[in-house]
Amino acid sequence: MNSLSVQVLDRLTLGLVPPDEMWRTTACKRLDTLTKPLGSLGRLEDLAAQLVAIRRERSAEAITKAVYIFAADHGITAEGVSAYPREVTQQMVLNFLADGAAINVLARLHRVSLRVVDVGVDADLPSHSALLAHKVAKGSRNMLHEPAMTDDELARAMTVGELIAANALASGETMIAIGEMGIGNTTSASAITCALTGAAPALATGRGTGIKADAYTQKIAVVEAILDRHDGRGPLDILQTIGGLEIAAMTAMMIAAARNRMILVVDGFISTAAAALAVALAPDVRGFLVAGHRSQEPGHNLLLNYLNLTPLLDLGMRLGEGTGAVLAMPILESALALYQQMATFASAGVSEESQ
Repeated sequence: MNSLSVQVLDRLTLGLVPPDEMWRTTACKRLDTLTKPLGSLGRLEDLAAQLVAIRRERSAEAITKAVYIFAADHGITAEGVSAYPREVTQQMVLNFLADGAAINVLARLHRVSLRVVDVGVDADLPSHSALLAHKVAKGSRNMLHEPAMTDDELARAMTVGELIAANALASGETMIAIGEMGIGNTTSASAITCALTGAAPALATGRGTGIKADAYTQKIAVVEAILDRHDGRGPLDILQTIGGLEIAAMTAMMIAAARNRMILVVDGFISTAAAALAVALAPDVRGFLVAGHRSQEPGHNLLLNYLNLTPLLDLGMRLGEGTGAVLAMPILESALALYQQMATFASAGVSEESQ
């Protein structure tokens, strides 16, 4: 069946190719000529080569950074799976717009443009220069009883992600952090993790915003019931039935941004769930991903292993918002600056290794 969401996916993946291995090889050769022992910059060398393979002829251009926080509410909150009420999604979006959240501090410190994308917040939000208003619906449906989205809602949410990626390209942004805000979305991410990796709900489900023991047991039971109800047959079906509006938009943005040859810095559990769906839908996206950090959510580690991604940071964080991704951006900038600016043995007149 050629559904609306399939049509959007076909459009998203048209022209998508993986990072260029010839450019990666060229980068590795240059790294070996720099004034340092071979391989002495460790993983920074691998990162530099990956960024050159992504950017190709644009590798010498300055990096322009942005973080996008996709926000939406989730119908599954009716099942008591979060420590915070649904209204906190709206309240935190207002906090982002008032410049008061952790991500605001980090984005300002590291010179990262910040934008909030309303895909499905259950509230009427005020106009603001940092708010991109693309509400598809006032929250997803309760996935315990029905699919989280209709096909039309899924297609529209994916189109939001496609549009945001196009606007980022037009703005000259080259390194994108993908963050989120949505009370209840760790339940969705846990179910997605199980569906993609085959992990048991007890292993993929964490405490999210800090629920207590009884609520945690309830959350695991809800994830088990969701998986029993929705036997996803493919990543697009998984996204529609147990995803969320912001997760759908994030997934689509990653595919579209990879097509546009952008560096994608993935944040925590929910962001990585979207990345895993993006790779399941379009495997060539994998080469454009950098895992910013490893969160405390147990499902996050399962997804990182599924994607074969090694995170840059491991700070015990579980905040979301794009915070771990933005913290990792200076490391990526450092890798590229070393590659571009270090002297070679020949240019510096330094003797190379004798054996």
